[in-house]
Amino acid sequence: MKNKLMLLAVVAGLLSYGANVYADKAVLAGGCFWCMESDFEKLEGVSEVVSGFTGGTLKNPTYNGNHKGHYEAVEITYDPKKVTYKELLAHYWVNVDPFDSRGQFCDKGPSYLSAIFVASSTERALAEASRKEVVAQFPEQTVVTPILDASTFYPIHGRESYHQDYYKNNPLRYKAYRWNCGRDKRLKAIWGDKATH
Repeated sequence: MKNKLMLLAVVAGLLSYGANVYADKAVLAGGCFWCMESDFEKLEGVSEVVSGFTGGTLKNPTYNGNHKGHYEAVEITYDPKKVTYKELLAHYWVNVDPFDSRGQFCDKGPSYLSAIFVASSTERALAEASRKEVVAQFPEQTVVTPILDASTFYPIHGRESYHQDYYKNNPLRYKAYRWNCGRDKRLKAIWGDKATH
């Protein structure tokens, strides 16, 4: 019996390991992380989207405290066999305003700027290629969304955990915020039918 239990534990561990082997992560900033969570959790192949901060040097930034130098961002866990990094980037662009140098939609300030954070030369090459496509599509406008080296991602936690899955836990408030912010109206104006809402 003891050997059987040990064998089951080993098999369960291997299965768990196998399930995570194909998971990868991407970090993207597109203004309000509630909206980015909502937009990316709808994608097939995405298993988790976590709200947090990245890009700055300050350790352990907080939403209501100090997050100077950081971007509001999301860490996306995805299965590259179901959705590629290139497809994530295509989805990203049509969910941001790449021309806004002051923030995103109604949210203005450095922490609300858009940015793609890359963790490898492959990610950088794909991100730069996707950015060039957007630049070519809008020759009369300036694309300001940068491609930056990935740095420590700090998930929102503790007393501020209510920001995680905000759109699910507070659907009425979230919808009111999103509508009042003019996010979908602006996305439609930029991207037309490509906009995901």
